[in-house]
Amino acid sequence: MDRMRICTLIFTLFSSLACAAPHGSIASLASRQSTEKLVFCHFMDLESKIGVIDDRTSASDFDKDMQQAKAAGIDAFALNIGTDGFTNTQLEFAYESAHSNGMSVFLSFDFNWYSTSNTSGIAGTIGTYAGHPAQLMIDSKVIVSSFAGDGLDLAGVQSDLTTHTIFWAPNFQPKNLGSADALFNWMAWPNNGDNKAPDASNNLTVSEGDTTYINALAGKPYIAPVSPWFSTHFGLEVPYSKNWVFPSDLLWFDRWTEILALGSQFVEIQTWNDYGESHYVGPLSSPHIDDGNSKWTNDMPHDGFLQMAKPYIAAFHAGSKTVDSHIESDQLIYWYRPTLKSASCASTDNCEQPWPSPTPNPNYFTGKPNGYDTMQDSVFVVALLTSPGTVTVISGGNGPQTFNAPAGASSWQVGMGTGKQSFSLTRNGQTVLSGDSLKDILSDCVCGIYNFNAYVGTLPAGASDLLSADGLISFTKSLSATCQPTPSLGTALGAGTGLAAAPTATGTGAGIGTNSSPSSVTAGAGSSASSSSGDLQASATSVAGTPPQGPSVTSSSTMPGAPASTPQTLTTTSPTAAAFVGVGSKTITALS
Repeated sequence: MDRMRICTLIFTLFSSLACAAPHGSIASLASRQSTEKLVFCHFMDLESKIGVIDDRTSASDFDKDMQQAKAAGIDAFALNIGTDGFTNTQLEFAYESAHSNGMSVFLSFDFNWYSTSNTSGIAGTIGTYAGHPAQLMIDSKVIVSSFAGDGLDLAGVQSDLTTHTIFWAPNFQPKNLGSADALFNWMAWPNNGDNKAPDASNNLTVSEGDTTYINALAGKPYIAPVSPWFSTHFGLEVPYSKNWVFPSDLLWFDRWTEILALGSQFVEIQTWNDYGESHYVGPLSSPHIDDGNSKWTNDMPHDGFLQMAKPYIAAFHAGSKTVDSHIESDQLIYWYRPTLKSASCASTDNCEQPWPSPTPNPNYFTGKPNGYDTMQDSVFVVALLTSPGTVTVISGGNGPQTFNAPAGASSWQVGMGTGKQSFSLTRNGQTVLSGDSLKDILSDCVCGIYNFNAYVGTLPAGASDLLSADGLISFTKSLSATCQPTPSLGTALGAGTGLAAAPTATGTGAGIGTNSSPSSVTAGAGSSASSSSGDLQASATSVAGTPPQGPSVTSSSTMPGAPASTPQTLTTTSPTAAAFVGVGSKTITALS
C-alpha cells in the first residue's frame, strides 16, 4: 500500500491527524479532502514533431517549471505526449522532477500523433508510469487525458492494462462521452464552432461550451478550460502553417470570474508553454527549442498572467465565488498587443505568400491573421487591491486615464496610444506603485510581421524573462525585416517597487525592430496618438450563481472586440477560506 493510501486510512480513523507528502509542502489531508478541487495545466510537448522541449537532458531541466507552477497553486501538469522515440526519456525526467518538487503529473495523449486503434501501445505507456509516486490519482485510479482522440476504445485500453484502473478524462466531444469518467473541454476561447474566431453569424462563448459538456456529463466531473490568449502566425516556412487568432482581450480575467461561479471540480489552464499559439503562462526562459514562434514571442513575457491567476487559483481551491479575500498584496497586471490593428506589414510579413497547394489549408490565411478584427486596440489592466485605490494609465500620446478601483479584483481598458506605457496606483494621496512598461506600442510592425501576441507586465515589476539561444534558433527564418535574434528589452529593476529600467542599448534589435531601420523607432509618451478612443472602460463582471455569458465581451455587444459599454459598478464579496496547498502525488475523490 503506497504512502498516500496509508495516510488516507489513518485520516479516516483519526480525523485529527495530518500527513506530509514526500518532498512537498506540509498540508493537512483534511484541507485536501474538504475541497476536492484541482487545477491542472497543459504542458507541451514531450515529442519532437515540432520540437518544443526535446533539448532537456535531465530531470533538473524541469525543476523550475515544477516549482513555479506549484508556487502559483497548480496541482498537476497534464503532459502532452506523442510517439517519438525519446518521449519516454522526457517523461521520465518530468515524473522524476515532479516527485522531487512535490508536484503531480499525468499523461495526455496527443491524437495528432497517436492512432485511436493503438490501444495496446497506449496501455503500455500508461502502465509504465501508472505506479510512479508523482502520478496523480483520482478515486484511486490513474487519471489519463488526451487532446482529441474521439473513437478511442477506452474499454479496450483498460483491458490491456491489467494492473491499474484508469480514470478516463479525455478531450472528447460531449456526444462521445461513452465510458469516460470525466471530460476535458479544449475550447477555452470564443469561437465560431469551426475552430476559428467568432463571426457575425456564429459566436459561441466558452460558457456555452461549459453548459454543453456539463449537460452531457450528467453529473460526472467536468474539466473546465481557462486560457489567456490565442494567436498563431506560422507561414510557409514550416509544414504546419497556421495563421489565426481567437478574441482574447480580457478573456483571462473574465474567464476566471466564470470559473469561480461555475464551481467545477477540475480546471485546466491552456497552456504552460505552447508558445506557437501564444497561450503560455509559463516563462519564456523555460528550456525549449524554437519551432518558429520566437518571431512573435521574443520580448513578450506572459508571467503576469500567472501572477494574476494565483489568487483565483486559491479561491477556486477554497470553493469561493469571489477572489477578493485571497488577494494578499496590491498588484497591477497589464497587457496589450505591440502594434495597432491598422499596422501594415504587407511587404515583409511571413504569411504574405498565398497557400501553394491546390488542396486548401483551413488554418492558413494570407496576411493578417484570421479573426484579427475581433481584437480591440486597447491596453488592459487588472487591479488586485487590498483596499480601494486610484489607478492611472498613460498609453503613449493619450492623456492620463484615471479610475477608482475597489478593493478586490477589477479590470479596465483604455485605448492604445503609440509610445511609452505608464501605470500607477495611488491611495490616500500616496503613490503605492508606479512604473513604465519595458515594451512600447508601435504604429509600425515588429520585425516586419503581424504580431497579435500579448505583452504582459506587472507592478510591482517582476524579473526579466528572456528566451534562451535554443528558443531563438528559428527567429530569422522567413524574416524580411532586419532584426537580430536576441532579447532586446531592458531589465526590470526594483521588483516590489514598480520601477523599471530604460531599454538597453540592444533595444533597437529584435524586440522593437520595424519595417523601417530599427534605429528609426522613437519611444516615449510623445509618440503619435492612437487611432482608437482613449476613453476609460470598465469590464462588467458578475459573481452570480450562474456563469456570465461571453467571457471576452465587456459590453452588451454580441461580437467580441466591440467597444465596451458604460462602466458598471463591480459587486464584491469577501468569503473566508484557507488557500489550498499543492503537495505532490495525491489521491482525491471525484465528485458527482
